[in-house]
Amino acid sequence: MATAAVYILLGAGGLMMIVGFFGCFGAVRESQCLLASFFACLLIIFGAEIAAGVFGFINKEQIVEEVQKFYSSTITNLNGTEIAMIYHKILNCCGGSTSEFSSELCSEMPHDTQDCLSAISDFFNEKLHIIGYIGIGVAGVMILGMIFSMVLCCAIRNSREVI
Repeated sequence: MATAAVYILLGAGGLMMIVGFFGCFGAVRESQCLLASFFACLLIIFGAEIAAGVFGFINKEQIVEEVQKFYSSTITNLNGTEIAMIYHKILNCCGGSTSEFSSELCSEMPHDTQDCLSAISDFFNEKLHIIGYIGIGVAGVMILGMIFSMVLCCAIRNSREVI
């Protein structure tokens, strides 16, 4: 599962590089085709972002359960202790269900520390609005990019008709 997330992020980064190339090179060369391609790519990404946001909002509980399952699998896996320690440090929690692995990992933590399964749930419940605000901000920048690309595309078309 973790490797799939890495590949998705790499693919998204490559796609954004290509989209940025369309926009920059289309503006420099004054190419209507590249600017229209930039607009179309931004529109598709914008639609995917809206769909992902709606999907995430509707299935919030399922996402929280998947993150909790991932944490539980890392504390039972001997190779996942580094990942578990990252959870402990960021969420200021320790352990999940009662197991010898979580008690070994939590030997240095105070006894009143919250367990990580409830800390994950609390994190998503408290920080979901911040994720939404960031998504709205990114969508706003994308809308501005679409507007400016169409304005530039129309300006290029109008300047060529005058010549």
